Amino acid sequence: MDCSHFCPQVGVPNITVSSECQANFTSGCGEDVFNQIGNITAQVLPSQVVKTYLSVVFKAQGQLLNVSTLNPQKLATYGNSVLNTTEKLVSTLVKPTDTTDFVNMSLDGLDIQAFTVGPKANLTEIPQLSVKNTQMDIDLIQISDNNNGSAAVAFMSYSNMENMLKPSFFNPTNNSVKTMMSTVVSATLPKTPNTQLSTPVNFTLQHITDIAPDSTLSCVYWNNTEWIVDGCELLQSSTSYSVCSCVHLSTFALIMEINPPPGDNSDPLMELLNTVAVAVGLFFLSLTLLTLALCRQNLRRNLTPLTNLCLSLFLAHLLFLLTQKFLQYIRANQTWCAVMAGVLHFLFLSAFVWMFIEAVMLFISVKNIMKIRSKQEEVLGWRCLTVIGYVIPLVVVGVSVGLYPDGYGSDQCWIKTDRDFVWSFLGPVCLILTLNFIIFITVIIILRTALSKLSSERSQIKQMRVLVFKTLIQIVILGGPWILGFFVDGSNVLAIVFLFLNSQQGTFIFLVHCVLNHEVRQQYRKWLKTFCRYFRLQYKTGK
Repeated sequence: MDCSHFCPQVGVPNITVSSECQANFTSGCGEDVFNQIGNITAQVLPSQVVKTYLSVVFKAQGQLLNVSTLNPQKLATYGNSVLNTTEKLVSTLVKPTDTTDFVNMSLDGLDIQAFTVGPKANLTEIPQLSVKNTQMDIDLIQISDNNNGSAAVAFMSYSNMENMLKPSFFNPTNNSVKTMMSTVVSATLPKTPNTQLSTPVNFTLQHITDIAPDSTLSCVYWNNTEWIVDGCELLQSSTSYSVCSCVHLSTFALIMEINPPPGDNSDPLMELLNTVAVAVGLFFLSLTLLTLALCRQNLRRNLTPLTNLCLSLFLAHLLFLLTQKFLQYIRANQTWCAVMAGVLHFLFLSAFVWMFIEAVMLFISVKNIMKIRSKQEEVLGWRCLTVIGYVIPLVVVGVSVGLYPDGYGSDQCWIKTDRDFVWSFLGPVCLILTLNFIIFITVIIILRTALSKLSSERSQIKQMRVLVFKTLIQIVILGGPWILGFFVDGSNVLAIVFLFLNSQQGTFIFLVHCVLNHEVRQQYRKWLKTFCRYFRLQYKTGK
């Protein structure tokens, strides 16, 4: 965009957007636009020139909001740039006058009113400025008296600023849901040397959404990196509007806080139970992984699916435990919170995919019961399994991020429930559990047929039946807690049961695949005898 034909003033640069930025607008393009406007040195500009420049600013703002790589902190930085450049341009609308001058401007993303009084103005009433259903009462008479009879005030209402100056920047350590209840407005005293206010300024802010029950309204102003309440208070409120009073001028908004339901409040006992339970599960998952690594030669089966399943669960539960322990610090950075949720999504999905792979391998083993090992090695090598086990969940997470980038990073740093985004996890889980059920019905039918035909291979069939039983128990262990999660719905009892079953998946896997495995128990006995002989020898040597 080139506005050179609107710019006859000295010190006014041509604000241009390069063809590259027009094709692919990046954060650097936005910074370039703001820097160009920052180079303006003209004190007064025609309203049409200002309107053209402001259109460039808010077009850049809209394109910056579409840059997916920007985190909330970066958006806040660009929000500051939009505020500063807007106030700079609006100040050029203020022209010297002996009486009064009034400017009213509206464009996409911004509404402006600027009022100027001069030394010969006969101002008997405090002016009331109104933009976008928002009113401001300011004692401009007293301000002009403090400035040799001249003063100017500018009042601006931003349509899309809450997407940059997010309500979550208010009281970020508080575990509450925050909603912007008004448009973001700014008030300044351009070209007025003494900006000291003798009386507070009152803002009547129209509500843009309904007030929720048991919520709290706060009048806040923007302090460079966060919304704060210092110097502002709520005078009155109704169902449709609120009146805020502030002792200074800045950028203001009305924010509603909704406290989480009682079931979501941090309970020290539940936190302790969660920590202990997850730690126990991690301990037994570690034992399972160690056992599988040391007993690989003794176990007559492909351990790749089970090993990777345990590894995925271990990493998922460990990350979940760390996230919950440091939740207040992680949640303060929305980007980290979203990243943690995405990684957890990937790890838990990976565990279910590995569980499905194990069921498929069991089906292949049963179907080729006379040549189990050769068939597995020929068709399902560990490299192929590894690619399948981790690429599928990675694709699901990638597609989820592409369809709804803001779907990660709830209050618990997990998948958000709005727009049914949680089905990006529950959908694949339900599909895998359904397919596993079909596979097991098929496996049972094949085993019954084999048992009647292969009398000489009864020991092998018995081994397969044990393996089927263990894998079925494993699927119940992994799938049961998540199915139960559908019915928790605020019930403390079901929440505790869900927590116990989900956290003890590692314990159950250890019992099924290690304690109940004859070869593993024999190996445990050998290790125990070796340790006993070693310590007995050390004891005798010490004597």
